[in-house]
Amino acid sequence: MRKIIITAAITGGAHTPSMSPHLPVTPQEIGDQAIEAVKAGAAIVHLHARNPEDGRPTGDPEIFRQFVSRIKAETDAIVNISTGGGGPGMAISERAAAGVALQPEMCSLNMGSINLNLSEMASKDREWRYSWEVEHLNATKDLVFRNTFSDIEWILRTIGDTGTRFEFECYDVSHLYTLKYFLDKGLVKPPLFIQTIFGLRGAMGAHIEDVMHQKRTADRLFGDQYHWSVLGAGKDQMSLATLAAIMGGNVRVGLEDSLYIGRGELAVSNAAQVRKIRSIVEQLGFEIATPQEAREILALKGKTNTAF
Repeated sequence: MRKIIITAAITGGAHTPSMSPHLPVTPQEIGDQAIEAVKAGAAIVHLHARNPEDGRPTGDPEIFRQFVSRIKAETDAIVNISTGGGGPGMAISERAAAGVALQPEMCSLNMGSINLNLSEMASKDREWRYSWEVEHLNATKDLVFRNTFSDIEWILRTIGDTGTRFEFECYDVSHLYTLKYFLDKGLVKPPLFIQTIFGLRGAMGAHIEDVMHQKRTADRLFGDQYHWSVLGAGKDQMSLATLAAIMGGNVRVGLEDSLYIGRGELAVSNAAQVRKIRSIVEQLGFEIATPQEAREILALKGKTNTAF
């Protein structure tokens, strides 16, 4: 029986605190929600950090350490630290600082630059808790989310040399070709864990044909050297996760990618989204992978071989 790996992306850099009272901000909240998501069935927790004072994205390794150490102590989960940051203009060294310092089993790695526009979220009628939020969102109209070949190589060499493996985030078909370039250069080793991302403004669309095209391209480029996962942003989260499971892939959910559990209904936690996709996956006749099974599938170094 094929095992499906569920990744829970707990809190990212796109959504701001005013958008949902359930979005975790403090290390305590991030840790609590990650642990609950693992208990609900997530094998991997994909993690960003936020300034606990105002919810602003941060790359500070010591803020990360507060919750990753707790997650490691209280669960068997695979800790996956983002190198994507979340603040416009955040330098690659700042974005990747926690991965460098903490040497987790996994880090996320964006495989190309995109014009990531989040400004539409600033136009919603809501009461904003912090003055930085609207400015942060509107600034993305001029944002090039930079991930150059030099940036990618620096992360692969600096973090990869510690035995950390990667969730390769591919927002467009060109990103798959960039990953193939680094595979051919020997800077990444199979099995690859490829997270294809759909539905963000400035990236690949969320039509079924977009998903199928990414999958066909990955199959042609990587054959049996990779494991495929799908992230559908916003309203496309559950439908694309379901499609991915049917097509032989793994799934990613979480409040980083969508604040909702259904049309117009905010998700009360990451665990709620994990439970929903787990139920769908199991009703389709599949089993979910435990953290240890996911570790073996992805050839990870093990939770004892980290720096936290």
